[in-house]
Amino acid sequence: MLTEDDIRNALKAVKYPGYSRDIVSFGLVKQITANNGAVSVVMQLTTHNPDIAQQLKAESERVLGALPGVDRVQVEVNQPGTPQAAGSQNPWAQQQKVPGIRRIIAVASGKGGVGKSTVSVNLACGLKHLGVKVGLLDCDIYGPSIPLMMGVHERPTISEAEKMVPPANYGVKLMSMGFLVDGDQPVIWRGPMIMKTIQQFFSAVEWGELDVLVVDLPPGTGDAQLSLCQTVPLDGGVIVTTPQEASLGVVRKGIGMFQKVNVPILGIVENMSYFTTPGGERVEIFGHGGGRAEAARQNIAFLGEVPIFTEIREGGDRGVPVVVSAPAQAAGEAFLRIAEALRQRVA
Repeated sequence: MLTEDDIRNALKAVKYPGYSRDIVSFGLVKQITANNGAVSVVMQLTTHNPDIAQQLKAESERVLGALPGVDRVQVEVNQPGTPQAAGSQNPWAQQQKVPGIRRIIAVASGKGGVGKSTVSVNLACGLKHLGVKVGLLDCDIYGPSIPLMMGVHERPTISEAEKMVPPANYGVKLMSMGFLVDGDQPVIWRGPMIMKTIQQFFSAVEWGELDVLVVDLPPGTGDAQLSLCQTVPLDGGVIVTTPQEASLGVVRKGIGMFQKVNVPILGIVENMSYFTTPGGERVEIFGHGGGRAEAARQNIAFLGEVPIFTEIREGGDRGVPVVVSAPAQAAGEAFLRIAEALRQRVA
């Protein structure tokens, strides 16, 4: 005779569209009943997209119908605005506003190597330069780079309330997995540990009063991104890309990720737009204008472009962002213009 656990384990084969995680681990399966060969399942989604609901319903019915002894399958998929099963809990309803933090903005990219952390660091420092109270959270658990780029390597202190007090530099409060592990020690964790750590970055850290918390996400659309969206309500996402089509193709997946979890996209930043030689010649190493064109195609804001400057790389390696070391020079001004555009978008 089929048990509830048998059915739940079978449903783990059903992946949420666009993600590697299954509907059970996302907490979307709310009610399971089995009786004399009849199986009934109730799911509660957070998206209004009817195509996703239809796809999950069809795939769940296929998986359950293949189980031995199952004669009839009924899968009910509820979406926002429809009642949930008794005693159920919507995973996105677990979101908690963080006291003292007015806005949370995630900086994301579809792929690695586009300079997303560089943009995050300089955006945070740029906002601080504009008079905004800023924090910067490094959610790249496997490859944290914020400690190096911000020139901070100390461990957080512990407050009387037994919470971590984030270290700060250049007026920006910081938190990163890099502060909690020794040197080059790797973090080898599965998804649930990632989610728990990201939750603790909000519940166990004394952020104080912030106008904006900038969150530097790892590349892709995996556990860290979904964990963040389930933990706190995001006020928007910024997408970082380089001009070439190889980067823009994956950017569309990042845009799709934010859209699926109902996070507004504040705009696109094109990094590594072009390089100017010492002789004044402009060289478009990765092409040019792809970010602006993609923003127009997606009908979202284009926040600005950042050319290739040696000073940007040097600043990141030294732990002194170029917005801090040279705000009046071309490299610093590029980030400050983007920071101002972003500030206006979230004002």
